[in-house]
Amino acid sequence: MIGLVAGPEAGVLTARARALAVLRVRSTALAVALLPAAAAVVLAAGSAMGRIPDDSVWDVVRPVVSALAVLALVLAAGVAAVVARARPALSPTVPIPESTAPDLYRLVRDLAERLDVPAPSAIALTPDCDSWLEDRTHPAHGPSRERPPARRRAGDAPVLVIGSPFLWWMRVAELRALLAPVVAGTGPAAHPDIAAARRFVRGLDAAVAVAAGRPLLAFVGWAARLLLRSCRDHAAEMERGVAAAASERAQAVDYGLRIVAQEQVGLAYAGWDRLLNRVALPAWRMGRWPSRLDAGVVSALTELSRRDRLAEGFASRLGERPACDLLEEPGLIDEAASLLAARLFHGGPPEPGPDWSPVSWSQYPEEVVDRKWRLEAARLHRVLDDIAPRALPGLPDAGRTPLVPDPTPAAPTVARVLERLTGPAGGGVGEELGVRLSAEVAREAAREERVAERGGLGASAGSWIDGLAPLFPLQPPRSGRELLADHVTAMVCCAAVDTAGAVPGLDWLDGPALLIGGARRADLARTVLSLIEDGDGEPLRAWLGEIGVRPEKPVRLG
Repeated sequence: MIGLVAGPEAGVLTARARALAVLRVRSTALAVALLPAAAAVVLAAGSAMGRIPDDSVWDVVRPVVSALAVLALVLAAGVAAVVARARPALSPTVPIPESTAPDLYRLVRDLAERLDVPAPSAIALTPDCDSWLEDRTHPAHGPSRERPPARRRAGDAPVLVIGSPFLWWMRVAELRALLAPVVAGTGPAAHPDIAAARRFVRGLDAAVAVAAGRPLLAFVGWAARLLLRSCRDHAAEMERGVAAAASERAQAVDYGLRIVAQEQVGLAYAGWDRLLNRVALPAWRMGRWPSRLDAGVVSALTELSRRDRLAEGFASRLGERPACDLLEEPGLIDEAASLLAARLFHGGPPEPGPDWSPVSWSQYPEEVVDRKWRLEAARLHRVLDDIAPRALPGLPDAGRTPLVPDPTPAAPTVARVLERLTGPAGGGVGEELGVRLSAEVAREAAREERVAERGGLGASAGSWIDGLAPLFPLQPPRSGRELLADHVTAMVCCAAVDTAGAVPGLDWLDGPALLIGGARRADLARTVLSLIEDGDGEPLRAWLGEIGVRPEKPVRLG
């Protein structure tokens, strides 16, 4: 039957069939829970009617079956209560009331009208490169509580969640084309069977989260996981059918433009990922959060289009109307999304404070880049002090003399770093420096995690907190050699700023940058790697001489 139907209806029929399979799992579970009670009723009725003889065997069977029936009903009622009362996790978003974005709501409603589907009940932004529909009604299970689509209230329609980078990078027409298949999903979402199946699965998922780590709810967790496994494949196929139906319906709206919009999705994701990892993360780690991340992604992608020939032509799009113009106050929305991104990806507090303050892009080089370099230079100097007074094991006799003849505190200079990392002992010093830097960074990360957990949500959190599902951590752990290279680079940059007139800068794709004469010097990394990997300090010494850095001058650490 389904194979004879073409167009979106085929996907809806497939989704409905799978939804009914999910609901059959629910009905089967209810039947299993009621089976002992049914047996107890049969035994009681049979005894009352004289069909079951009064002897010692049945006198034992009746109370045992009755006890099992009561136990099954109590357990089933407990599972049903937890599933019904558990709040499914909601995606963390920035709500967009209609009064703050009337043009955006008008665009979405016009799109829904063209697609002949219900309009979403509201719009929200997520600090990520994705868009979806999210049902935010409280789960209510049972066929008696279903309403046909024609009687559904407007508030029952799902919420349209839009990735905030899309609004700033995409043009209005591109955003409409991108949202068409997403908005088209409100049609299948209004079907009572699909809606009931989704609520059942979400309720089970929430019950598993509630029961986790609670011994008293161990049976509830086991039953919910068992039911989830039983309906998982059906639920996955149901969602595929819904997606297929939505995609098929949306082909009639801006199909050609959607191909261009999909290209922008990949580009936006690449720029957003680099901006978070290389620009936002250093600020978050020192208690500052960039307040215009979405505006920053436009600058990052514009810079990418300038550098990468594959991105040629994308910058010319900037003459068209950006989708963020659909917001009344895009700056305030960008700030809210930026704060939420800091909370989700790094675990920062939900509100600004003395140790968690916003930073503008104009302030970023001075307040983040320079401070980052000073902190890393101070850490490198501190670790050098820790290992300096003693000899390193495993070196030849010539290398077993103390690394610092006078235990007197040494000045934080680039010359000192060069001395320690060159020559026969350089490899051993570099290896130990990497180990100790890794240990210090790990201790600081552990402190950040504890602060994030006290704040209620962090990227390292392993479960839902406050009804929000945390996103993934950003940067994988770095090796000791990578950390050492970063710290030596920071020491050199501090010396260049202090003695050669250099200034800290911001590269939209690579993060902190050293500017000399207004131009970025990217050749420093090669000389630092020669020092760390080969123990060869000559390239770095030549670079310092070319720039005019005085390596013997102490570096300001604070």
